[in-house]
Amino acid sequence: MSPAGVADGPGGYGPGMSGSHDEQDRVRRRAEHLLPEEEAAGSDDRREQAAAILDESDRRTADPNAAPGSFLERRTSAQTVSAPQPPD
Repeated sequence: MSPAGVADGPGGYGPGMSGSHDEQDRVRRRAEHLLPEEEAAGSDDRREQAAAILDESDRRTADPNAAPGSFLERRTSAQTVSAPQPPD
């Protein structure tokens, strides 16, 4: 089980990780670039921590309601506001 209480994925690469080369590389890159608050939380295994972070991120992307109290707004470029034009 990972620290978040989620069973490790196939191949032992953390929650939801398939063990594919691309996923392993994704976890490795994320482990190399933990945010300061993620580093402050501490972990015996940076890769496991990164895998758990990526798994949570993937779940939130797939289901915007997965994070209680959060709201993810998705817009297309056609739905954005145009910047005002400066006067001539």
